[in-house]
Amino acid sequence: MKIDLTDTTSSKINKALVQGRRAIGTPAVGMVLTLVIVTDEENQYDALRAADEASREHPSRKLVVVKRVSRSARERSKARLDAEVRVGADAGTGETVVLRLYGEVIDHAQSVVLPLLLPDAPVVVWWPVNAPVNPAKDALGKLAQRRVTDTHAAENPTEELTVRADAYTPGDTDLAWTRITPWRSMLAAALDQVDCAVTSVEVEGEQHNPSSELLAMWLADRLHVPVRRSVSSGPGLTAVRLETSCGPISLHRADGSLATLSIEGQPDRAVALKRRGTSELIAEELRRLDPDDIYASALRFGVERLAGAADTSSGASNGSGASGSDAADSAAAGQAKKAPAKKAASK
Repeated sequence: MKIDLTDTTSSKINKALVQGRRAIGTPAVGMVLTLVIVTDEENQYDALRAADEASREHPSRKLVVVKRVSRSARERSKARLDAEVRVGADAGTGETVVLRLYGEVIDHAQSVVLPLLLPDAPVVVWWPVNAPVNPAKDALGKLAQRRVTDTHAAENPTEELTVRADAYTPGDTDLAWTRITPWRSMLAAALDQVDCAVTSVEVEGEQHNPSSELLAMWLADRLHVPVRRSVSSGPGLTAVRLETSCGPISLHRADGSLATLSIEGQPDRAVALKRRGTSELIAEELRRLDPDDIYASALRFGVERLAGAADTSSGASNGSGASGSDAADSAAAGQAKKAPAKKAASK
């Protein structure tokens, strides 16, 4: 069921939600959170579709905030709010309100969203594109316990990671980080099978793939060994190679679906490591609303401390090395054991 409201208010939208629930015979509100999606007209369809699929696991009220830019100065001076209310089959599991903001109301989106939040329920804000520099200080971000961005959508993902690190506030997270959860789990499981010291690591992935940098920073932060970031043709992350005192360990995925795990002295094993869609990533992030300390620690490690990071960002196929002091610091810690990686696998 869809209800279109033109030049409306938050009060009228709430009334339309109640009427819609009564019309389809579900007057009770059985939702666990409010998901606020801040996007533009171009990306709102894909973002809402992903949120609808994720709502099968997390029934929620989805508020899609679309800031429309008026063409003329006269139209930009007029504040207007249009809304599309969806309940029942048209809204997945939960309710959906698409809010289109015009004119001066664009600068006061929080005043529109606040009356529509579910009472006594957590709030998650997701920016599929054009995330603010500091999500925690954004007017809508202040309403949320969890703030989700996607570095992959930035013009320069590597530089964006530095911006995210400088502005990090507990509750921030990134879908680029969520994408590497299966990789982190698989690598930790591989290290559980051996009793060796890791001496160096190489992470291979596409040039403009922030997940590769985040995985490299996580490994460097937890293992305290030199980590090289190298470039491949993709898709996405393609390989991680660990040099250990017992021989090499590698996890290689050439097709974005099936990976091969190789451990010295053991037969090679095929493991499922499929690239996941946005709906699966959002569903994973909605499972936890507490701060992700492991993500924060990896993010603050710094891209510039990775061997080969400078060449990666400039487009070279392979990096040459880290600065002398950083490389020396990493080499001094090169005898670190696998234990830190085991603990880091759990988010």
